Amino acid sequence: MARSSHRFLIFFQQVVVKLFTISIDQGTSSTRVFLVNEEGRIVKKFQRRITQIYPKPGWVEHDPNEILETVKDGLSNILEGVNPKDVKGIGITNQRETSVVWDAESGKPLYNAIVWQCRRTAPICEELKRKGLDDLIKDRTGLPLDPYFSGTKIKWLIENVDEVKESLKRGRLRFGTIDSFLIHSLTRERNHLTDLSNASRTMLFNLRTLKWDLDILEYLSIPMDILPKVVDSVGYFGETIHGIPILSVMGDQQSALFGQLCFKEGMVKVTYGTGAFILMNTGENLKSSKKLVSTIAWGMDGKVIYALEGSIFNCGTLIDWLVKVGLVSKPSETEDVAMSL
Repeated sequence: MARSSHRFLIFFQQVVVKLFTISIDQGTSSTRVFLVNEEGRIVKKFQRRITQIYPKPGWVEHDPNEILETVKDGLSNILEGVNPKDVKGIGITNQRETSVVWDAESGKPLYNAIVWQCRRTAPICEELKRKGLDDLIKDRTGLPLDPYFSGTKIKWLIENVDEVKESLKRGRLRFGTIDSFLIHSLTRERNHLTDLSNASRTMLFNLRTLKWDLDILEYLSIPMDILPKVVDSVGYFGETIHGIPILSVMGDQQSALFGQLCFKEGMVKVTYGTGAFILMNTGENLKSSKKLVSTIAWGMDGKVIYALEGSIFNCGTLIDWLVKVGLVSKPSETEDVAMSL
């Protein structure tokens, strides 16, 4: 009997298909999708670059429809030859702060996504500073009053785009960072959600109460009902048309902190990508700094982990620019140039 059970166990191990997870990395420069096995190894990957749109000097936009199509194409490519039933779930990590507005009923974007690098709302920020709101915003959100973050982008969209004004009037306007737009667009339920890490990058989220800050919303004339519900970074976000649930969402830099296993207070990671970002895990205690950004690293099982962040807006984009203007012929040459100085 024991020998028979042993043979059955060997047979069972041979026929059972190992489960996979899918990771969607929607970044500033490209969309990447990965199929990962239970050992954590990447067994299949997809990447497609995102068109950078520069309508005016200092303005940066993306086409939300293009972003969505790259994600859908990536999922189709990754799932080719794979039974969706063998996929445990999907995790999404995304460029932060980039702001999208869409119509709740049609799901149609009402304007290009305003990218985190965009500086068009500098005049709005200056006006708010003249009103003395910069200290209040920094104290409550952990963020400096700057066009980098989502809050003034939303205000600009509401004040300057007719389609946005009309959708707001009809009660159908929805705002979200890229994660929210993807969740709404990819799930059968059309859920309007964001996680704590992304919410903390909007300049609208109170890091102490862990709620949208009503005073800041009033100062910016942003109605609460256009904002997504804020949830933990791990949980059920909805089911895709493939029948695969989205089970985790996190801003890209916080995701990198997690991925580098910086689980203990004081651990630090540095990421070099479109920009360069240094994050330090500060544990369950919110710590502030005049020179650094206070932010939420992630929320899990009702517990919130905070971080301090230092950001350099242009890193990889600077390398691309050096190649474009002919100062170097390829990115690898920048090391030799730097060492020669």
